[in-house]
Amino acid sequence: MDPTTDNAGPTTDPRSSRASLEALRAEIAKAVVGQDPTVTGLVVALLCRGHVLLEGVPGVAKTLLVRALAASLELDTKRVQFTPDLMPSDVTGSLVYDTRTSEFSFQPGPAFTNLLLADEINRTPPKTQSSLLEAMEERQITVDGTPRPLPDPFMVVATQNPVEYEGTYPLPEAQLDRFLLKLNVPLPTRQDEIDVLTRHAGGFNPRDLRAAGIRPVATAADLETARAAVAKTTISPEITGYVVDICRATRESPSLTLGVSPRGATALLATARAWAWLTGRDYVTPDDVKALALPTLRHRIQLRPEAEMEGVTPDSVINAILTHVPVPR
Repeated sequence: MDPTTDNAGPTTDPRSSRASLEALRAEIAKAVVGQDPTVTGLVVALLCRGHVLLEGVPGVAKTLLVRALAASLELDTKRVQFTPDLMPSDVTGSLVYDTRTSEFSFQPGPAFTNLLLADEINRTPPKTQSSLLEAMEERQITVDGTPRPLPDPFMVVATQNPVEYEGTYPLPEAQLDRFLLKLNVPLPTRQDEIDVLTRHAGGFNPRDLRAAGIRPVATAADLETARAAVAKTTISPEITGYVVDICRATRESPSLTLGVSPRGATALLATARAWAWLTGRDYVTPDDVKALALPTLRHRIQLRPEAEMEGVTPDSVINAILTHVPVPR
């Protein structure tokens, strides 16, 4: 039996696990061009047992990116297209009456997977959006009073169109706060777009990742070993204080009606820790905190209407705070 997949627990070396996770970027690049920062964010979220919100206009390969990640990690994945008529039970599952036994049995929904792609989550009403809250927070789904645990690892990757697009329902603050990271997926550069078209002209089929050459380069055992190593990464009291100062500064910003909660501060500390480990260090620096501040905090703050009218953005507020908060030495 392969020791890296033994049910008794992961036995892989942390250094080899880091190398395997770093190889994800090159593997996913076989299908997705020019999205290295987004891939890195997804790996950080996996290390932190968090969930990710991907925002970008249609057609920038958000769905393909998630499918390629699942294929590279050999994880089970399911996709749900969120629409205005989607019901909560369509995501979580429901009780079905069995005429043979005259009893109700539970039929699991697509949420029972390792990597759940919630596509265009802001095109469905809040009632269905909220069906994921328990799954994201508790790693379980309760139907008819019975809690049912979800697989491990479990991560929700939700895609959403920009809120100014027609037919969208903004996610409530409580649900946004459950996402560890919000990653903006930009339009490709001119050269990246040329590369995309060249691949398609050469016969690339985004629906057939195996033909594109994508193979598993890391396993769930690698991920578990990496999580254990991340948990041992040193965080000094100065770094903890720096994270708290950044988050408290958002609550005092005149441009915001809502600042970062203590949950957000905990999230920033966790993502900085994971990033430090991925870059090969066993301690966290202020630069690690700065590197993850935007994706970890941008969806946890709310602009005042007058600031929004003046062109202020969440990213510009966070960048200004990072400039003014004293950096520990």
